[in-house]
Amino acid sequence: MAARAIDAVIFDLDNTLTDFMKAKEESIAAAVDAMIDVGLPVKRREAIDAIFAIYRDKGIEHQRVFNFFLEQTVGRTDDRVLAAAVIAYRRARDASLVLYPHANFVLNRLLKDGYKLAVVSDAPRFEAWLRLTALGLQHAFDVVLTFDDTGFRKPAPEGFRMALQQLDVAADRAVVIGDWKERDILGGQNAGLHTVYARYGDQYSQYADKVMGQGPEPDYAVDDLLELLEVLAKFNAAAADGKARS
Repeated sequence: MAARAIDAVIFDLDNTLTDFMKAKEESIAAAVDAMIDVGLPVKRREAIDAIFAIYRDKGIEHQRVFNFFLEQTVGRTDDRVLAAAVIAYRRARDASLVLYPHANFVLNRLLKDGYKLAVVSDAPRFEAWLRLTALGLQHAFDVVLTFDDTGFRKPAPEGFRMALQQLDVAADRAVVIGDWKERDILGGQNAGLHTVYARYGDQYSQYADKVMGQGPEPDYAVDDLLELLEVLAKFNAAAADGKARS
């Protein structure tokens, strides 16, 4: 086999493999419409903004966001309104949570070529597995680590180091790809990994708690997940060239 520089690829999950913020916005909008349809006296845009304000305060994965919203809005949790919101949210989430273009092709190609694959995510464990399973990726990765598994959030390097240990791969022979420079790229650099910025996933959202493109510079940036294969080819070509010169 030709000399290869990279043995493993570590993926961020949300906004790297799937457009999480788009799905979140569409799900919340559907929930608000459902609450209005059963009689909640709110304005649509104001309600959506209020729900995302709760997320900013309590975390984007908070499970009782509609309870807090109803308590703020009408002073109590109305189960009829809450049920309408939850059902609409789940239906919209299931419909809107999709992989980015070429994700399946890239993952299958990496597996075929013998790369070890991992996910390191700040999401809660069960929520991450829900998304991976809904996307058909529950068997695609050798290692899946979430905040519940590591106890650390990016840019802390511990999650990446745990992944490397479980993959049995050295840091300088692994690449991390993620959409958030201040977390994924900095965290990868802190762990000694090569880094790829998923620029396609760092798109503007008025509800995202980050500034697009802000953070340390990665080794490479890609505008399509398919370009990851080209990046790996560049790493590996450099390794082959170095071996030929030695």
